[in-house]
Amino acid sequence: MASIAANKRLKPKIKPPRKHGTNISVDDTWAKLTHNIREIQYHRAHTLSFEENYRFAYQMVIMKNGKQLYEGTVDLVVENLERLVKEILQPNFPTSLDQDPMQRAHDDARLLSALSEVWLDHKGSMDKIGSILKYMDRVWTKDAHLPEIVQKGRELFLKHIIRPPIQGHVQSAVLSLLRIERDGYVINRSSVTGCVDVLLQLNDGGDLTVYKRHLEPVVLQESQTYYKAEGERLLETCDAPQYLRRVEARFIEEESRAHQCLSLQTAKPLEQILQDTLLTPHLMNVLSKESSGLDAMIDNDGIGDLSRLYNLYFTVQEGVPAIRRAIKQSIVRRGTALNTVTNGEGESVGVDEEAEAVQGKGKGKARTGGGGGAQSLALALKWVEDVLTLKDKFDNVLISSFRGNRDLESGMNEAFETFINQQPRAPEFTSLFIDENLKKGLKGKTDDEVEDVLGKTITVFRYLTKKDEFELYYKTHLAKRLLNNRSVSDDAERGMLAKLKIECGYQFTQKLEGMFHDMRISTDTMDAYKSHVRKLATAPEIDMAVTVMTATLWPMSTIPLPCTLPSVLIRSSHVFEQFYLGRHSGRRLTWLPSLGTADVRVRFNSKSHELNVSTFALCILMLFEDVADGEFLTYEEIKDSTQIPENELARNLQSLACAKFKILKKHPPSRDVKPDDSFSFNADFSAPLQKIKISTVAARVESGVERRETQDRIEEERKHQTEAAIVRIMKDRKTMGHNALINEVTRQLASRFQPNPVQIKKRIEGLIEREYLERCADRKSYNYLA
Repeated sequence: MASIAANKRLKPKIKPPRKHGTNISVDDTWAKLTHNIREIQYHRAHTLSFEENYRFAYQMVIMKNGKQLYEGTVDLVVENLERLVKEILQPNFPTSLDQDPMQRAHDDARLLSALSEVWLDHKGSMDKIGSILKYMDRVWTKDAHLPEIVQKGRELFLKHIIRPPIQGHVQSAVLSLLRIERDGYVINRSSVTGCVDVLLQLNDGGDLTVYKRHLEPVVLQESQTYYKAEGERLLETCDAPQYLRRVEARFIEEESRAHQCLSLQTAKPLEQILQDTLLTPHLMNVLSKESSGLDAMIDNDGIGDLSRLYNLYFTVQEGVPAIRRAIKQSIVRRGTALNTVTNGEGESVGVDEEAEAVQGKGKGKARTGGGGGAQSLALALKWVEDVLTLKDKFDNVLISSFRGNRDLESGMNEAFETFINQQPRAPEFTSLFIDENLKKGLKGKTDDEVEDVLGKTITVFRYLTKKDEFELYYKTHLAKRLLNNRSVSDDAERGMLAKLKIECGYQFTQKLEGMFHDMRISTDTMDAYKSHVRKLATAPEIDMAVTVMTATLWPMSTIPLPCTLPSVLIRSSHVFEQFYLGRHSGRRLTWLPSLGTADVRVRFNSKSHELNVSTFALCILMLFEDVADGEFLTYEEIKDSTQIPENELARNLQSLACAKFKILKKHPPSRDVKPDDSFSFNADFSAPLQKIKISTVAARVESGVERRETQDRIEEERKHQTEAAIVRIMKDRKTMGHNALINEVTRQLASRFQPNPVQIKKRIEGLIEREYLERCADRKSYNYLA
């Protein structure tokens, strides 16, 4: 029992909490807190105890003196702000009226720096005061619907520091410093940055900061005025590249200024002002500026200037469309100039590049058709080369300066298509250019270079709207290359066909590929013929190489020109006919001597030469085999003996008697062949070469008459193609309206040529007359008749 009593005596007692009552004086607490707040404001907080000051504030709140604490603190803050104004702001107000920019910039920077200093002082003390009054903000301030003490401190700063008259001075100082820096002087950017930071942290009673509401609008308005005048001044004093460089520099400066001096919020509006004042109003003036605009930049290969132009105007709404229009106009203008130069040459007949038929030595005036034709050929080739050079130039601009912009690329393509199709002979010139580059033994270019050029030529072909016309010329030139063995290589020829097939499809190249097939079959046929000849008891007197052409594939006429061949040729040709028809029953061979050549050994006084001549020239030379030296054959005698048409006879006599190698003598000597001329064998001919090629004067660029004949053939072919398209469409649709039929025919034929709606209507009328179609009762549609 004793031990139990001892335990009861040792049990601790719980004391009631100590009551706060009249022992704590509110006045004493506030006096101590006031003293400590002033100590904080004078930067002596390190001597104070945070816990003690927090307890003072806590005691006043729990003793129902929160209002006194709040209002008293506000008075202390106002008092401190007035002190800061007197000690820091007032001494730094600009007092000098000196207009020197540097002095003005110095004074304005001092004011803004002083404002930043006041703000930092005020903010630092308010953060500490807010910490010790945290209980008041959490308990009493919320219930009283008042801002927390730190927020109240910002409002007091705005009211007693930023409000007029200081606000006006601050805005003027900022605008002045910005203007001075834009004029090229150096300013203290940190002073502006500090001021802007102050205004960004102050709220003017709404969602916007003081900076956004009051300073940014005046900065933007001042910038608008400044750069409007700047744009007009630069346009008058600078050429286009200089103007673009200055504007680009302004964009860079303003971006840097917005990031380092102002606010990121201002960067976009400033950029818009620059676009509205320096770019958009002066776009057309920059592009068309004389001697320095877009054309001059392109002429001078100003890749950097063009890049700057594109980069600046890419973000402007009217920028790219305006550049597109200007580029199109520039290309069309340049292309039209090329067309004018080429068309100004007129129509003339060219010569084979090997044949200097009218350029040899001799008396008399040059014939109109020789040198002029060679010049026409040179102009045709130069036109394509100039177009490709122009395309390369603008492709380089597109890639290097315009970043491959699709809209600009489309505009360039439209411009090239426009001026290329304004040249009426573009299909012929393009085919001639390809023909020249595919010639065997092309000098100065490697296979890779030729391939590159041909690839570029496809670009010109792609722009042609008259692709059927190109096909006709290309087929003719290809036939001459194949028959004369003048192609650089079969691989190059087939590579070109592959490119054309990719562009236009199999139908476009079907006949062209058939020509290659004929050449390959002819090679096999000649191998078999030679084996056959070796087995004959009596071999032919001459060796023959025959190319058998399918009549429907080759562009040559199947009607042979009349010619009386030497008997030795006739006998040899009969041997080949018997061999060929024995292998292929049901076929018919038609000889075309106008396309053939012959190698003949001719004995002259000095020595013998092997001459390569046309078949017609061979017939002429064989006439002189039985003519004694010094005797003549007249033009009429040669014509009667050979039966060669006059135009072909004149061309071949000119090649034999008027060209570089004069195998015959013409009497009287001249470069023209006339019906009253006579000819004799030139036994005194000599040349250092053993083998000599006597080329015939050949039409390369078509004459006016030939071109009209070609156009007639093209128009006739287009009629058949149009009718075929109409029948094909109507057979599928059975019934179709007039406009719908016109549109569908146009669409299907667009890959070959651009049909004229009037011509389509005529073809419809022709098909109605031939009872392929009939009009419906409404007279606006057609039915297909099976």
